[in-house]
Amino acid sequence: MNALLLSLALVPGADPDDWKAAEAAHFKNIKQVTFDFVRAGEGYFSPDGTKIIFQAEEKGTGNPFYQIFVMDLKTGKPVRISPGTGRTTCGYFHPNGQKVIFASSHADPDAKKHQEAEIAQRAEDAKKGAPRRRYAWDFDPHMKIYEANLDGTGLKCLTPDAKVYTAEGSYSADGKKIVYSAGNAGNVQLYTMNADGTGAKRITDVANCYNGGPFFSPDAKQVIFRADRKEKDRLQLYVINSDGTGEKALTSDDKWVYWAPYWYKDGKHIIYTGADHANELVRPNYDLHWMSLETGKRTRLTFAPGQDVLPVFSPECTKVMWTSSRDGRSPTQLYIADFTPPK
Repeated sequence: MNALLLSLALVPGADPDDWKAAEAAHFKNIKQVTFDFVRAGEGYFSPDGTKIIFQAEEKGTGNPFYQIFVMDLKTGKPVRISPGTGRTTCGYFHPNGQKVIFASSHADPDAKKHQEAEIAQRAEDAKKGAPRRRYAWDFDPHMKIYEANLDGTGLKCLTPDAKVYTAEGSYSADGKKIVYSAGNAGNVQLYTMNADGTGAKRITDVANCYNGGPFFSPDAKQVIFRADRKEKDRLQLYVINSDGTGEKALTSDDKWVYWAPYWYKDGKHIIYTGADHANELVRPNYDLHWMSLETGKRTRLTFAPGQDVLPVFSPECTKVMWTSSRDGRSPTQLYIADFTPPK
């Protein structure tokens, strides 16, 4: 491993007294953009920056799991594009702006039974006065990747033969390739395939771990991702060539959890989520961070109480969108801010 990566200093973990002033160095005009949902998160911009795709739990539908929505930022009106049954995750726009992909388990014959079980569990928790359970991801073997139009029509499964969890897909900048995660819980690997679902190729080969959240670099030559190679759920950041060669660890800190990396337009920097897990008795505060891949220098970007996670850039990288429970708003909603990169 690169000696520079091993010598990276820890990002300071203590919140400053005036967290809003600290955030203003890089984030301005912070605005909440989702409101009419039980919870919302993991949003991505359309290629022209006028729309977003995200996952959210609807109110009063009988489905407690996330569904996929597209929203015009000017009108603020969200439109559900997923079928409405089962679980969904990871919506992403095709670079032509006319198609999207997302993962869904709506074809599971027991999808509604899972919904009913989750509702019953929440009711039982409420009856006992138990706090809301932390969000935990289920590697549902019925999860497959689908393509659709922006209004949800033209739904087509790109991975019809998958027998394991298949999700977390995103396109290359030219729209020709998709990188995604597939496997069983405890052994999820990265793959690439053509945009039509053909030509699947595995690019990671480390057994008994989770490799996920992959994104192509702007030139499509590399893929950034997260993985728990040393300890279950103790995620670190990695980069690998798109053909599966040249893998490198970007972080190696057993006391921290790092995830949700996303490329800046220059292909030399990333934004990501991190939290100090050294004290198992204290719930960590997740924040957004910036890293130079050339020097390893890191800069903390958010300081608000609550969780700030899953950051992404707008097409020109002038804005950041992320998922947050800041200011006591819990569960999470989506926020957008104007972005000034660290120098």
